[in-house]
Amino acid sequence: MQRLSTAQGLKPEASEEVYLENIKYAAERLQKEGILALIEPVNSKLTLPDYFLDTCPQALTYIKKIDHPNLKLQLDLFHLQIMSGNLTSMIKEYLPYTGHIQLAQVPDRHEPNSPGEINFPYVFKVLEEADYKGWIGLEYNPKGSTVESLSWMSEMGYKTSTC
Repeated sequence: MQRLSTAQGLKPEASEEVYLENIKYAAERLQKEGILALIEPVNSKLTLPDYFLDTCPQALTYIKKIDHPNLKLQLDLFHLQIMSGNLTSMIKEYLPYTGHIQLAQVPDRHEPNSPGEINFPYVFKVLEEADYKGWIGLEYNPKGSTVESLSWMSEMGYKTSTC
């Protein structure tokens, strides 16, 4: 199934109810096309200070309020680490509501084998043990070329694949 992340934007001038109605409409409309609707919390500490949806608890509240089978969480580990840390328990808590995962190293948003706060071999083990079968998006800024930046996959024992 295809997936589409719906942009939440800056803090809305309209009411929260309008936001919820719009996301529900998007989930319903995208379902007709066979596309899963995703909402992604983006950290407001480093990336976008005025972003409307900046935490996973807030996103989960909206997912539960909207209660539509075609609406899931886009779990970005970069943003999750910045806003809450405690990735092991957060991944386990949010995985049942997750439709897609993205990653980048914190704080410089480079590849997983670059220096930073996240122990990606451990995180991948957590995802495997939780039986996560979905795609993982690589939303990082390569320190070198794109091809060179993928070397971490074989270093960590993973095969690369192209779409």
